[in-house]
Amino acid sequence: MTDRKNKVQGEGDYESARRYRKDVEDFVKNADIEQAARDAEPASESEAEELKRAEEIGKSHAKGKKP
Repeated sequence: MTDRKNKVQGEGDYESARRYRKDVEDFVKNADIEQAARDAEPASESEAEELKRAEEIGKSHAKGKKP
């Protein structure tokens, strides 16, 4: 039980942060970033419009505007 109390959880979960950082570093070192960006592009004009609408909906829920 004391081992569990010593671990910080939530946004301060250091073990998860280390794993995430390592995974991101591995991805950046090994992945074809340019190809991943091309693969992420909308497949059609209608998909691009759908993504734009989704982005606008998401922004409408934001607490504040970008500076």
